[in-house]
Amino acid sequence: MNTYLRPILILLMTFTLITVLAACGTAPTEESDKTTGSETLLEKIQAEGKLPIGTEGTYAPFTFHDETGALTGFDVEVATEIAKRLGVEPVFMETQWDAMFAGLDAGRFDMIANQVGIRPDRKEKYDFSDPYIVSAAVLVVHQDNDSVKDFEDITGLKAGQTLTSNLTDIAREHGAEIVGVEGFNQAMDLLSSKRIDVTINDGLSVLDFLKQRPDAPVQIVARHSNAAYNGFMFRKGNEELIEAVNQALKEMQEDGTYLQISEKWFGADVSK
Repeated sequence: MNTYLRPILILLMTFTLITVLAACGTAPTEESDKTTGSETLLEKIQAEGKLPIGTEGTYAPFTFHDETGALTGFDVEVATEIAKRLGVEPVFMETQWDAMFAGLDAGRFDMIANQVGIRPDRKEKYDFSDPYIVSAAVLVVHQDNDSVKDFEDITGLKAGQTLTSNLTDIAREHGAEIVGVEGFNQAMDLLSSKRIDVTINDGLSVLDFLKQRPDAPVQIVARHSNAAYNGFMFRKGNEELIEAVNQALKEMQEDGTYLQISEKWFGADVSK
């Protein structure tokens, strides 16, 4: 070989070897990026220290603003305690009901706490926590009424109901005479003054009413068998986060924290 070419060839071989080694050295970086990309939503939330939560803020007693302007309510307190047990800060992001699901879809928040019913149509697109509150229709009468004990006893009686409510269907099915009302408060006023005999209404709303007005002359005498179960809602594919939320709920029920919050807002255990 020409003695003048030998140094050039050695230089080229050295350069090639360095290039190969440099290329090999990039492999760990690519693997590291891949690992970072597989971070679960729970890990991301815990790393950032915040849990974004969608809620209305206008739906008492579940999520609303008190006289000081602070966001409060049953759902807010339960969600706050869950976040605490996950080791993060709850960040409530208020939005209208119609926009709430879209906000979850878009990743504006990672959980909804707003009395969302666990229904088959919703479960097709979203995942839910275990139920954290249960509501059933209840039969309410005046406290002086000792003849009505169950739904079968309301045949022919005047039932104060909003005309388009599913609860009105229950009253009709049991033979009651429907007296149209504008809403829950009017039904309770008519019942208190004995201008109607009964009303069938949402159990949680009645418990809240009795908590706010313990002197109201009305009483719950029966609970319908068909109950509605509500849960915290999530985007699909975040099983680790949902499991952590369910574990926090379980611990809250075991150590009495849930019951304390429930009795504060409703004067009863609303988990069942």
